[in-house]
Amino acid sequence: GSYTGAVTRREGKFELADGGTIFLDEIGELPLELQVKFLRVLQEKEIEPIGGKPKKINVRVVAATNKDLEEEVAAGRFRIDLYYRLNVFPLMLPPLRERKEDIPLLANYFLRKYSAEEGKKIPELSTEATDMLMEYHWPGNIRELENTIQRNIVLANGGVIESLEI
Repeated sequence: GSYTGAVTRREGKFELADGGTIFLDEIGELPLELQVKFLRVLQEKEIEPIGGKPKKINVRVVAATNKDLEEEVAAGRFRIDLYYRLNVFPLMLPPLRERKEDIPLLANYFLRKYSAEEGKKIPELSTEATDMLMEYHWPGNIRELENTIQRNIVLANGGVIESLEI
């Protein structure tokens, strides 16, 4: 009920995640003015719904970014207090081009996923198609690989995918 015409209350993402985990992708893109609000939620473990009363929440936060947050802090684009609040257990995942052994596993996962979504029989990748995946440098990382597989599922007629549209 926070805007004209609203007749029902909607729960926000943090409220929905209460008692569980919330994944925040591209946290490095969060504008400074929102970083302050987000930091308050993390510190106080409390949200304040629009038009509602403050509510305590218990949420584990997993955040990801492709930016170097230490550089962002040094440049004044990311709050240092938020950085340290989030940096409890950092995991550094190298880009896909540096862990090529993951490409066949991820490609097969996406083959199954998008074949099911498209209602198609799961195709196989030929050796040549797999080689194409392994040789490509993947500047868009896993998202680019996922889009590539999805596109090729749409174009496939079943059977074996001999060549890929990358």
